[in-house]
Amino acid sequence: MPQPNVSEPEAPLALGIVEAARAAGIGRSTVFEEINAGRLKARKAGRRTLILRDDLAAWLAALPQRQKVAA
Repeated sequence: MPQPNVSEPEAPLALGIVEAARAAGIGRSTVFEEINAGRLKARKAGRRTLILRDDLAAWLAALPQRQKVAA
């Protein structure tokens, strides 16, 4: 059975607001706006707001694609 590699930490299952914003390349206020609009799922653990990596990836995938502009 292969041994886990302790030198490489596993990616966290959930991200805080700042980490989610950084991972998505957007600002904190945009994360809060998307959560409040119901487009981005978030969970609460005590006072902390967490976003699952899968939920962040699904939100990004659901964003509209940029349309090609004719020159």
